Amino acid sequence: AAAAALVLGGGLLLAAWRWLRAGALASAASGASMRGKTVIITGANSGLGRAAAAELLRMRARVIMGCRDRARAERAAREIRAELGERAEGEEGGELVVRELDLASLRSVRAFCHRVLQEEPRLDVLINNAGIFQCPYMKTEDGFEMQFGVNHLGHFLLTNLLLGLLKNSAPSRIVVVSSKLYKYGEINFDDLNSEISYNKSFCYSRSKLANILFARELARRLEGTGVTVNSLHPGIVRTNLGRHVNIPLLAKPLFNLVSWAFFKTPLEGAQTSIYLASSPDVEGVSGKYFGDCKEEELLPKAMDDLVARKLWDISEVMVGLLK
Repeated sequence: AAAAALVLGGGLLLAAWRWLRAGALASAASGASMRGKTVIITGANSGLGRAAAAELLRMRARVIMGCRDRARAERAAREIRAELGERAEGEEGGELVVRELDLASLRSVRAFCHRVLQEEPRLDVLINNAGIFQCPYMKTEDGFEMQFGVNHLGHFLLTNLLLGLLKNSAPSRIVVVSSKLYKYGEINFDDLNSEISYNKSFCYSRSKLANILFARELARRLEGTGVTVNSLHPGIVRTNLGRHVNIPLLAKPLFNLVSWAFFKTPLEGAQTSIYLASSPDVEGVSGKYFGDCKEEELLPKAMDDLVARKLWDISEVMVGLLK
């Protein structure tokens, strides 16, 4: 009886905690309007990207969902439209558009950008959201280690190819989704492709450190253009990003309880992305790192300008922007 009471009491406390936190993390930009603005979100068919797409559509943006699996993206788009109702799209509302984009293929990135540049007269916000987390060792279509290839190089090429349109649409914004796990990463220029050794956790952290260094270097290069660049960490979120992480069968019920109690929902996790994409509070702010819609300090290794510039130069060659 005592054990049952303890479990029940613990459950009630966890439920109360979830309810209070959900209230504290109310929509970051609930009053803002994105009418007339075009937003590209990578990986928008699930998790953080889907939540951001739904919220920005609700704010009346034209949202382009850049997704690897077109069928899943179309299904997600239908679900978002159904959730928001008929007023979500149309003259008064925004628009949801699905475009195929596989960040593990530079050919796909170029094709996506070519179509955007042909069809879109403006681009107000680019949210580099898609990511792969702690997968077994595998390579992209172009021979890059998958996490570094998708999380950093694919987005590096995408952003560079869309820079002209972003500059022409200024004031515009680039939002880079990183992770607190960047703290455990190092940029090893002697083995960027993990040919010598591969540790899936370390390689994820390295790709997230690369995201921050890229955002800071890009912000430096874009000074005076009206295009801002900021990076963020979303916190620990319940998404399918961890699909490659093996949890023992007996531990799954406990993990599910802990994740329900303490992990953010995708909408909660997407708040900082939405804030950086839409809030007037960050108009003109660039080169910063955010968490929970507030600026946060970075470790020195994430502010190393020499490493950032070297990574930029090498990335340009790797993706074929420089021969």
